[in-house]
Amino acid sequence: MPALSLSSTAQEANPLDLMEQIVCGYEWAFDRRTDSEMAAEAPGKWCDYGLYFSWSREISAMQFTCLFDLKVPVERRRALYELIALANERLWIGHFSLDLDNGTPVFRHAVLLRGATNLAPESMEDMIDIAITECERFYPAFQFTLWGGKNPSEALEAAMLDCAGEA
Repeated sequence: MPALSLSSTAQEANPLDLMEQIVCGYEWAFDRRTDSEMAAEAPGKWCDYGLYFSWSREISAMQFTCLFDLKVPVERRRALYELIALANERLWIGHFSLDLDNGTPVFRHAVLLRGATNLAPESMEDMIDIAITECERFYPAFQFTLWGGKNPSEALEAAMLDCAGEA
């Protein structure tokens, strides 16, 4: 299918420039490795999260990864895969997976930006917010599965309890 003609600003826009400004606004440590890669560290309630942004000009897409500070022992990976499948059923945006290189759970999301002439800072902020919110929400389930002796279904149900009132 032939592409429509794009304005020069759409072809030249790099969303990592905007993402760098957003990360600076949060005062998080970051490293702009190349024109197409950036890494940052964001504090969370349960752990610090490693954020990784990768921009592909060729396909006009940005991939975003949020890594947990949590190592998964090889013998617990089968249970973790089951938990990931159950957790992914509850997500609207993005998905969890396991980074096999370092045995770390990750949240991934990609955004197609072909034809986007004006990148909304709110959309980029939402991408970060959604990732960290989902990681925080599911972190206890990962802990219960890995170290708490619960099977993935039990871990997920225990982690998803919404407490009401005050003790």
